[in-house]
Amino acid sequence: MSTILVVEDDPRIQKALHRQFTSEGYTVHISGDGAEGMATCKTLRPSGVVLDLMLPGMSGREVCKGIKSWSPNTPVVILSAVSEVADKVLLLELGADDYVTKPFSPRELMARVQAAIRRTQKSSSAAASHIAFGHITADFSAMEFLKDGAPVILTAYEIKLLKYFIEHAERVITREELLNDVWGYTSYPTTRTVDNQVMKLRQKLEVDPARPVHFRTMHGIGYKFVSGS
Repeated sequence: MSTILVVEDDPRIQKALHRQFTSEGYTVHISGDGAEGMATCKTLRPSGVVLDLMLPGMSGREVCKGIKSWSPNTPVVILSAVSEVADKVLLLELGADDYVTKPFSPRELMARVQAAIRRTQKSSSAAASHIAFGHITADFSAMEFLKDGAPVILTAYEIKLLKYFIEHAERVITREELLNDVWGYTSYPTTRTVDNQVMKLRQKLEVDPARPVHFRTMHGIGYKFVSGS
């Protein structure tokens, strides 16, 4: 279930937005001041943020700037009584995804937040289809994989495994998890399937397969994909 963070200090608006978003199946978290809202956003990692401009503790402008500096893909919709064009331009320059002026319709605000989330997801999906790491360029939409500019031929399961690693970068993944999510196995007679496929990815994609930089073994657990060196 998606989570919406509402950073707003007016109890009436908090209640109205909580009711509107929960009626559509969202989980709603309320923060009453700017500093708390930014800290909560970092912890919660919501699908979208509704942010008031006039907040105690830290201004909405600073909160928006802060959120976008560490998480550019988090949609932020500004909610404010200020309607001057200059302020709207400033907020968009800070990275805000949309701007709704008070008084407002909770239903319209919800529609704008949902639209911002869809745009972000579409953009993220497009970015995720084309990945570069080390000497490798991977274009999953075209199914083209290059090492130092030369084509690399990957099997269907090698492609699925590579994509899974990239989508879960920097996280330790067990062999059982890979068998379940990549191969669809529900029982695990052997985990050698994973080891063999990772070995093949290393041979095709690592500069030195004997000393892998990207596809790292986590002894006794599984593997971890690291995009950097």
